[in-house]
Formats: sequence, structure tokens, C-alpha cells
Amino acid sequence: MINPFLSIQKSSTKFLVPPLSSINRQQLEERQRKNNTLFTVEAKPRRATTFACLSIRRRRNNNGVFESEDTARFEQLGGKGISLLCGLGYWVQGSRCFPWLALNFHMVHSLALQPSTLQLVQYSCLLPMVAKPLYGVLSDVLYIGSGRRVPYIAIGAFLQVLAWGSMGIFQGAREFLPSLIAFVLLSNLGASITEVAKDALVAEYGLRYRINGLQSYALMASAAGGVLGNLLGGYLLLKTPPKISFLVFSGLLSLQLLVSLSSKEESFGLPRIAETSSVLDSIKKQLSNLTEAIQADEISQPLIWAAVSIAMVPLLSGSVFCYQTQVLNLDPAVIGMSKVIGQLMLLGLTVVYDRYLKILPMRPLIHIIQLLYGLSVLLDFILVKQLNLGLGISNEVYVLCFSSLAEILAQFKILPFAVRLASMCPQGCEGSVTSFLASTLCLSQIVSAFLGVGLANLIGITSSNYSNLPSGILIQSLAALLPLCFLHLVPMSEPVIEKEGKRGISKRSRRNRRVGRVVDKENVTYRRERESEEAQR
Repeated sequence: MINPFLSIQKSSTKFLVPPLSSINRQQLEERQRKNNTLFTVEAKPRRATTFACLSIRRRRNNNGVFESEDTARFEQLGGKGISLLCGLGYWVQGSRCFPWLALNFHMVHSLALQPSTLQLVQYSCLLPMVAKPLYGVLSDVLYIGSGRRVPYIAIGAFLQVLAWGSMGIFQGAREFLPSLIAFVLLSNLGASITEVAKDALVAEYGLRYRINGLQSYALMASAAGGVLGNLLGGYLLLKTPPKISFLVFSGLLSLQLLVSLSSKEESFGLPRIAETSSVLDSIKKQLSNLTEAIQADEISQPLIWAAVSIAMVPLLSGSVFCYQTQVLNLDPAVIGMSKVIGQLMLLGLTVVYDRYLKILPMRPLIHIIQLLYGLSVLLDFILVKQLNLGLGISNEVYVLCFSSLAEILAQFKILPFAVRLASMCPQGCEGSVTSFLASTLCLSQIVSAFLGVGLANLIGITSSNYSNLPSGILIQSLAALLPLCFLHLVPMSEPVIEKEGKRGISKRSRRNRRVGRVVDKENVTYRRERESEEAQR
């Protein structure tokens, strides 16, 4: 009896679906629906190929026998290495609050800066982060050694070690305002390079292996670092001078530098892009791809809303901080502990979002968060007017429980936008798109801070006069509610991801790409030949 499978392999006919038994056919169709793939059989050695990102088909073992399809485990995809590298990186990023807490106390008490000057210095030093798209483009197209993400993380960590270590060791680096600003700028330059590379690596890894929402875990790691950082910062400020905080944070950055130097990007299983002879041409092409990506309404409209909702709110954080330390005379431990409670709330909100809120429509979710943010700004109004004392709540307890709520909601509001844009990044533009988002939000924060400085000067807030601070807080709260008027820019639902290389492809190709299918060219040719033969008959 002739084996039909042998006859199929010897013939020149190609089938899109092999003639299996009904049971095998049902299993194959079930796998095909789960993986959104198209299986092919060729005249050469018969094998089934799948392009589902989390599934790997073993073709043959040593005896030449086909093995069953296995689901790749997280560890097999470089998950342990990327978890250590990015998890530690986001944890250290969240821990940056404790040297900044020491720096703020140093500028207020040692350098005697005015509230407006303090806020101006704080946010002027964020200018290196505005150039994040440039770092993202370089990370997308320019390899350093064998990697285009991990080396940039190492470079950024080294610059931060150099900056904070210098401020901790050399007295002149922290006692003179120009030199202090220069080293803080260097620190933020290193932090921005590291953040761009980490965000791009997380986005690329999530897209490559179809793991959605990795940004939630990144924010969890950052919040966990913020908890420990604020605890450590408040304790160190009570016992030691600010330079000790700078040196301790330099030690944490040195640990991140060692981990990044020992990590191999090849172990993450990410594809290597085709390198061109001219770096300048690659940068121009990447900038063109970035421009094309952000011009899409699905990306541009929510990005515009997020940026405007931050920029139009005048920030008075510097004035509130000086009021707490100079008028209320709160200890650094109390302020640090309030930040700890805030980071714990952020961590809890992130977990809740990842488990329950991620499936909700985006627009109603952002509407609720923005409304809560506008109302939470009024908590500072209650503190400044000392209404909490009338309710029997001391200033220390009130600051511990409510001082960081508005700041935490402002950070949490960005998470749905980050998850959405990361899931829509075109292949090869992960660093460019995520860095453009971070740069836009950073620029919005700088504009917000400058508006706050202008508002503070306009209504006469100084280190000796805080009588008009409640009026400024009311203006800030009203401005935070204005973005609700153009909430239609925020989409209702999650996008349908289309990974298209070029616009000029056919409708059939776009439909196949939307569902994640890959069609073999030979099979398409064979199908067309069959259709022409049937037409002739």
C-alpha cells in the first residue's frame, strides 16, 4: 500500500494545509487559531513553521524525528538577565529621590535659595532629558560593540557615578551653585541616557515576545526603589550631612554599572538590525521613521493631551517644600516618610492597574485620574491654611498621609499612555518613540515649573511671605481640571497593532499583518496559478 505522505513529498504539488486525519486537522486548526499563524508544506523536507512570538517549534532532534511544539519559558528567552538588568535599573531610578531630597535640603539650608530659585534650579537641570529623542535614535541605529541598549545603560550609569561621586567628595562641587548645577546636569544627562535605553529594551522585548504591560512592572520596581530611597534619605539626613547621601547613591549606581557591564545583550534573543555603511544616513532614516510614527492620530492625539495636561498646570512644589521646612519646621524624616507612603501608594496603584484597570476603556480611566489629581492639589491648601489643626490632625500626620498624593496621581496618570505607546512602537523605533514620549513629558514638566515660578513671583511668594500661597494653590487646582474639557483626544479603547513596514503594501498583506499572519511567497504564487487554471477551465 502506498503511503500518501510519501507521495506528497515526492510530488511537486504544494499544499497550504497538509491532508491529515480529521483529528490532526482539528488540532492543527486549533493551534492555528491560537497562534494566528499560517502553516505551510513545501516539496523539500516537510516542516511546519510558526511565527508566534512566545512559541518555538523544535524541528528535528538528533535522530531526525520531529518533536512537538513547546511553549518557551521566560528564562529561555533571556528573562532572568533582562529582569536583573532592567529591574535593578528601574529600582535605582526610583532611588534617585533620596539624593535629591538631600540636595533640596542642602540648597535651602546651606545655599539659602529662595523658593522660586529652588524650583528654577530643580527643573532647569532637567534640560538634558529634553534631548531624549536624540539618545533614542542613537540607541536604535548605532551599535556599541555587540549591543545597542546595554552599552548605553552602562554609559549613563558611569556619568551618574561621576556626577554624584564628585558632589560627595569635593566640597567645591556642592558649595558653589554654578558647579553644583553643572554636576546635576551631568547626572541628569546620564540618567536620561540610561532611562531611554531601559525603556527601549523593555518595549522591544515586550513586542518581540508579545508580553504586554511590562511598563507596569517597571513602574513597580521604580516605586519600590522610591520607598527604600526615601526611607534611607530621611534617616541619613537626620544622622549625616548631605554628602553622605551623595556617596551612598554613587555606590548604588556603581552596582548598576557592574551589572550592565556583565550583561550580554545577545542573551535576550532580540533581533539584530541591519547596519548600514553610513551612520548619518541611518540617523536620518530613523528620524524620518520617528516623524512618521508620531504623526499617526493613534499616537499624536493622546500624546498631545498628556503633554498639555501637565504643561498647563503651574507647579508650586518648591514653594510648598520651603513652607514645610521653613514655616512648619518639619524634620527631614517626616518629609522622607511622606515620600515613602506616596511611593507605596504608587506601587499599590500600579499593581491594581496591572491586574484590573488595564482592561478598562482608557478615556474614562484618565478622566477619573485627572479629576482626582485636580482635587488632591487642594490638600496643600488645607495644610497652608492650617485647617487640619481644626480637625485634630497634626501637621506631621497630615503631611505623612496626604502630602504626596497629588504627586503620585500625576505619575500614575502617565502609565496608561506609556503602555499604549509602547505597544504601538514600530519595529526598530522602540527607543525613538519611548524617548520621544519621555522627552515630551519632561518638557511639559519644565514648562509647568516655569509657570509656577512666574505665578509665585506674580503673587509675591517669598521665603519670608507665604500669605498668597493658598491663592496660588487654588489656581493650580483649577488649572488641573481644565484638561477635562478636551478629553476627546484620549482614545476609548486599546489600539489594533499593525506592524507594517511600508504604506504601499496591498490590502491582503495589511489584513494578514494585522492578525499576525505570514504568507509564504511560493504559496501565494501557487495559489494564483491554481486560480488562473480554474479560470481557464
